[in-house]
Amino acid sequence: MKPFAYVRAGSLAEAADAYASHPGARYLGGGTNLVDLMKLGVEEPTALIDVTRLPLDRVTELPDGSLRVGALTRNSDLAAHPLVRDRYPVLSQALLAGASGQLRNAATTGGNLLQRTRCPYFQDVSKPCNKRKPGSGCGARDGVHRDHAVLGHSERCIATHPSDLAVALAALDAQVELYGLAGVRRVPAAEFHRLPGEHPERDAVAEPGELVTGVLLPAATAGLPSAYRKARDRASYAFALASVAAVLEVADGVVAQVGLAFGALAHRPWRAGRAEEALRGAAPTAASFEHAVGLELSAARPLRDNAYKVPLARNLAVDVLTRLAHPREES
Repeated sequence: MKPFAYVRAGSLAEAADAYASHPGARYLGGGTNLVDLMKLGVEEPTALIDVTRLPLDRVTELPDGSLRVGALTRNSDLAAHPLVRDRYPVLSQALLAGASGQLRNAATTGGNLLQRTRCPYFQDVSKPCNKRKPGSGCGARDGVHRDHAVLGHSERCIATHPSDLAVALAALDAQVELYGLAGVRRVPAAEFHRLPGEHPERDAVAEPGELVTGVLLPAATAGLPSAYRKARDRASYAFALASVAAVLEVADGVVAQVGLAFGALAHRPWRAGRAEEALRGAAPTAASFEHAVGLELSAARPLRDNAYKVPLARNLAVDVLTRLAHPREES
């Protein structure tokens, strides 16, 4: 056991001050990922700043019809919330597709966004990993990489982000709220996580010491048809091989509004902007969906063992979009 300090924060300001006072500190929420990484020796924080007593566990409806989700809202509570199930079914479905019931009862919204990759080379301190130890190399490139990225990867890292929640938030045009010593700011959920580039050790755009305090679900996508699909090696308690979150509005026989994001294909949830642009104003047909998704996935650069992800993701996306566009045919 490596020694570390423990601070229980009573306010946001106290949490930020405690983090600044302990170089190498980490915030502690549900701990479902951080504690595991500490046991593996991947994370070695000098201090844990416990934020679980902060009033950040509520889902609040705002005057404009949007919802603010506190960062400490448990995954199970968020998935079951009546307003979330009614207005943002893609989010509820994504949460229920992740982990086990026991973990969802402990895991938090903020922690889910900040969870780290499940790449085995990252989790094994005896293996080279630029994300864990910059400059040490990427063992996965020439090693086992069946589950790794086909989009947006770099020579330094081919890991994928494991969150289901984050994929749904990207498709919904949600925003992530951050608090730090400089104050509060919001970042689009689709831009919160980073591609690896030259610095795969940086998972997100949050600055050191910034705390995720909430997520804003916009009124603009509330109530629109939406769905989440996830392909995995077994029916439950497994990370995605590929996943799709889609929001689709059809009006006057054409696609009026669309949000599409892929999971498990990249270092972050992959917002499919190219496919969305091709779909707006197009007829909601299988051919249109196949064309648009094909344009998006044409940027894929699969490695030796993971080319299967491209047709898998394409088929998932086309199926989800078709079901959303023609729900009566599914009933």
